[in-house]
Amino acid sequence: MAMEMRLNLKMVPKLVMTPMLQQAIKLLPLARLELAQLVRQEITENPILEELLDDDDEKETAEEPEAAPAEAESAPAEQEPLNQELDWDNFIQSNIDRGSSVDSYTENPSIEATFKKDPSLADHLHWQLNLSVQSEADKFLGACIIGNIQNDGYLCAGLEEIAGIAGCSIEEVRRMLAVIQGFEPTGVAASSLQECLLIQLKALPERDHLAEKLVESYLDRLEDRFLQKIASELNVHIEKVLSAVQTIRTLDPKPGLQINSEQIDYVTPDITVIRTAEGYDIALNDEGVPRLRINPFYHDMLTHTQEGQTREYLENKYRSALWLIKSIDQRRQTIHKVGKSIVKLQKEFLDHGLSYLKPMVLKDVARDIGMHESTVSRITTNKYIDTPQGIFELKFFFHSGIKSYMGNSLSSIRVKNMIKEVITEEDPQRPYTDDEMVQVLMRKNAKIARRTITKYRKELNIPPASKRKKIF
Repeated sequence: MAMEMRLNLKMVPKLVMTPMLQQAIKLLPLARLELAQLVRQEITENPILEELLDDDDEKETAEEPEAAPAEAESAPAEQEPLNQELDWDNFIQSNIDRGSSVDSYTENPSIEATFKKDPSLADHLHWQLNLSVQSEADKFLGACIIGNIQNDGYLCAGLEEIAGIAGCSIEEVRRMLAVIQGFEPTGVAASSLQECLLIQLKALPERDHLAEKLVESYLDRLEDRFLQKIASELNVHIEKVLSAVQTIRTLDPKPGLQINSEQIDYVTPDITVIRTAEGYDIALNDEGVPRLRINPFYHDMLTHTQEGQTREYLENKYRSALWLIKSIDQRRQTIHKVGKSIVKLQKEFLDHGLSYLKPMVLKDVARDIGMHESTVSRITTNKYIDTPQGIFELKFFFHSGIKSYMGNSLSSIRVKNMIKEVITEEDPQRPYTDDEMVQVLMRKNAKIARRTITKYRKELNIPPASKRKKIF
């Protein structure tokens, strides 16, 4: 059979992921602060892009200035050449405050120097160390120990390791460790939970020897079901054991977190739900994201320039700027569509709360707004919505449903809320088991298998009935 080569033309529909399309897709899952950072980086790299400020809006809407009188137009005006050099020495000297002499002029501190910084746990311990010891050797050894204390207050290094770093004996490390364990917060520099609790118990104004004995020998058995046996072994009354256990529960298992310099990051919603006379509407939050426009100077240069490389450079930057502006606008429109769809599908939740949350998947919103599920998944990532029921992540509204006896579907989040309510109302001395929970939820029109209840209970960090039982 003879082999031959042929050239055939064939039309095949194919989706090509161009760099610009990839950029548009990457913008969808970005949080608002990440988008603002990307936009400012693009403004720095692309000279054709510039930020539209509020002052620019006022200038565009302001009225044109009145024409100068004819006499002023006819008067000859002396114009300085554009390339005249500025006398920088005189310019700088003219900006010095004339109210005081140059010799007495003091430079104001930088803005960074005026920031308030809360002390960390290490700073707090170093401050106490400098007040407690005098010799430089002890200060160095104490600094080695403090450097190995975690944020929760626990010592994460062994005595031998610290002795090797400081170049001293283990006895000296023990001596300095005892000094640091007397610092505030009480319980710091402990190697284990048991040691941490003992340090706090010994620091109480009135020593509770029974509580110390329980921590030393029965820490892993301090549950209600074991207390009667512990009281028998120690030959004490059960009331004294309960009092000692109550004292132990007042202690802090992570004392280092009392001094935390980390700032709390508050969630700023991207969408706000507004109640209107017709129902609900939404408003987008674009705070912090620069508004973009094309720089008129470079746009005019692109129109009139004929030089090859310059024109090619400006055309590429101009095309990139237009695509970025279009992608950001398309992102806003998609967020608005998804937000409107969620509000429409979850109206009962907005009116009455968590018990009326409907099961919903990405496909429901995608079908409602006429987009692909992957687009909805990307746009709901790292986005938050402010509703009359609180602030929620957009992903919160997408969850599976469970069939009820009435034929409708119950939201899995609603079922979890029902489990929490049942456990809150149960008798502490006779808590419901997972099998009994099935019957209780059945009376609430929720048909749920025992393994599902066990799964949801673990997700809610609720212990089993044997752990929840209160004997005393």
